Amino acid sequence: MTVLFVVIAVVVVALVFDFTNGFHDSANAMAGPIATGALRPRTAVVIAAVLNLVGALLSTEVAKTISGGFFDESLITAPIILAGLVGAIIWNLLTWLLGLPSSSSHALFGGLIGAVIVGAGISTVHGSVIVSKVLLPALVAPLVAGVAAAVATRIAYRITARADRSQTDAGFKYGQAFTASLVALAHGTSDGQKTMGVITLVLIAAGLAIGLGTYSGGWRIMRTMGKGIVEIETPQGAASGAATTATILASSHLGFGLSTTHVSTGSILGSGVGREGAEVRWSVARRMVFAWVLTLPAAGLVGGLSALVAEQGTAGVIILLVLLAVACAVIWAFSRRNKVDHENVTDSAEVMVFASARTFPGHPVEGDDHGQGSTTRRTGAGSR
Repeated sequence: MTVLFVVIAVVVVALVFDFTNGFHDSANAMAGPIATGALRPRTAVVIAAVLNLVGALLSTEVAKTISGGFFDESLITAPIILAGLVGAIIWNLLTWLLGLPSSSSHALFGGLIGAVIVGAGISTVHGSVIVSKVLLPALVAPLVAGVAAAVATRIAYRITARADRSQTDAGFKYGQAFTASLVALAHGTSDGQKTMGVITLVLIAAGLAIGLGTYSGGWRIMRTMGKGIVEIETPQGAASGAATTATILASSHLGFGLSTTHVSTGSILGSGVGREGAEVRWSVARRMVFAWVLTLPAAGLVGGLSALVAEQGTAGVIILLVLLAVACAVIWAFSRRNKVDHENVTDSAEVMVFASARTFPGHPVEGDDHGQGSTTRRTGAGSR
């Protein structure tokens, strides 16, 4: 009965992780077409939800890598996996609150690695596989996607330089909607498989969420990706979507644990470089890269601490679940102070997190003539 309880808890928490994954990686697919008006916000996330599900059924290579490549699965227990998932969820929610498109994939890997090291020993981790399947692709893939997007963007503008702008924009809107849909499909072949791999791990140890997450909370990340890095035009959106799709599908076929966030960001930056006169907000990109670098160790730290609690038997698992629920509730409450949804996702390049008058004294809210009372903190994509 105890084992069954822990297994059910792990599967449920794995689906909660996928829900938070929808906040991040899945939201990236539709940030561009929403920002340019190629797709209505609600239509875009419904398309993303459906195609993520379809994509998850198309490939199993990434799931095989996670369930049988990263760790010595014979030494992994269900509480360890639960602890790793807790580390990933906490990091996902914190970066989502700040509007930072960090990698859900790396949060998952970091959380699991930290939990496995604490719970089963560092020798259980297959370092060479992690380097070849996670770290190297994390360095190479965004660069490849960025270069491809820059070249495609430059070609698109050159070809249509003498054409009527209204006609070309209409055509590129259709192209952007199509390539963004392909990104959502490709994302399912990668990130949908990651959670399947985790569930496979727990089934060994003991014997629809992404789409819902995108619709419920992906708007903050969409604002950063669609407005914060580059002001995207339709030719850029179509080009970056095509580059992202090709990169993700190739990596999924090879079983790489690639980050959709990294690839999408590289493509969007590349599209900004490829369009003459485009303003690329490199300060925002630097903050995002900083969050990427922190993701593995930060999620690993939380995962390791969670493993110390989870390994204390059934009581430890229950305590960990309660702590996770409390942390999620607190972060969600903070997010409600400045809600971002389908109605205001394209309003600004800024994500204002804390809108309480008592949070950061002395920093007036934009539009407060007197500089008194309300305060705010701008994060994510605000600074230029």
